[in-house]
Amino acid sequence: MQLITTTSALAEACRELAKADFITIDTEFIRETTFWPELCLVQMASEDLAVLVDPLAPGISLEPFFALMQDDGVLKVFHAARQDVEIIHKLSGSVPAPLFDTQVAAMVCGFGDSIAYDQLVAKTTSGHIDKTSRFTDWRRRPLSQQQLEYALADVTYLRDVYGVLKAQLDAGGRSHWLDEEMAILADPGTYDLHPDDAWKRLKLRVRKPIELQILKEVAAWREREARETDKPRGRVLKDDAIYEIAQQQPKDEQALSRLRSVSKGFERSSAGRAIIACVQRALAVPKADLPAIPRPPQVPEGTAAAVEFLRVLLKIVVEEEGVAAKMIASGDELEKLAWKGEDADVPALTGWRREIFGNRALELLTGRTGLVYRDRKVEVVRLD
Repeated sequence: MQLITTTSALAEACRELAKADFITIDTEFIRETTFWPELCLVQMASEDLAVLVDPLAPGISLEPFFALMQDDGVLKVFHAARQDVEIIHKLSGSVPAPLFDTQVAAMVCGFGDSIAYDQLVAKTTSGHIDKTSRFTDWRRRPLSQQQLEYALADVTYLRDVYGVLKAQLDAGGRSHWLDEEMAILADPGTYDLHPDDAWKRLKLRVRKPIELQILKEVAAWREREARETDKPRGRVLKDDAIYEIAQQQPKDEQALSRLRSVSKGFERSSAGRAIIACVQRALAVPKADLPAIPRPPQVPEGTAAAVEFLRVLLKIVVEEEGVAAKMIASGDELEKLAWKGEDADVPALTGWRREIFGNRALELLTGRTGLVYRDRKVEVVRLD
């Protein structure tokens, strides 16, 4: 088992892999102590070749790998692709294309919501993934034979998993069902969260517009600081501290020092001074320009009961079609559908989701169909 450690060897391997219709890809990385994930290993396989690449090898350039990721003639197959794609996008500035995510495909093929890779391997190939090396330190060198075998198995088994899922998708005429999800994965905007939007990651434990303005300012500062210093967000400033700062609005060092969520002396640090500046900027915003607190809409009476009917219908459709419920509609989307009907802006009313669920949901909501329990199961019956 060869570990590629030079640019020339990587270029040769990529030339061979570029001849394939598809390649399977996985990465091993560490991000517990950093903001940006540190790429430690790249695994790739075609039907004829499987390789391991050491991105930490002295002098190696990953440019041949990045070029392969942009080769339109080669399908890139990942499992649970988002973090792998995020790393590649961060290092190269581009998203691999075209993409195929076996976790999403598995949901379309009826393997449940977000199935784990080892479970999918067992169900589709009867293979077994040894998970003992899963949480090892991939930065340490040399990598053990056990680590290398574990890493390589991730992409060699994935070839067979892809073959099984593709055959099922083609047989069921469902290949196009993945298009919407793959478009999200392929969109660079998926991985480019602007610091000014960092507050959206937080639960809104604020009650007043000024508190929300402070929360936005502090969350944006933390995001920028975490990126620049390459530290996890929580090591820059914990979420609880952001909430307390938003509520207590410390305008000076003395006020900041009284907060329970910040450590002693924090107020005299550059970070402490930056926090005070954030609060002061927020307090300077005119009252009329402060953001409104997002409130859940007041849904009409009876909506909750309608949602329960839709949940039952969704379960029926999932059982009939063999598709994970998560792929069709979330709980929030069912509520919107129950409330607004045809005017609801939800994926369930577009494309293949409408064909198998959306139209039936509208019929149920408008009284053209109903649910009955007989012969120990719930059925949909026509009422018009």
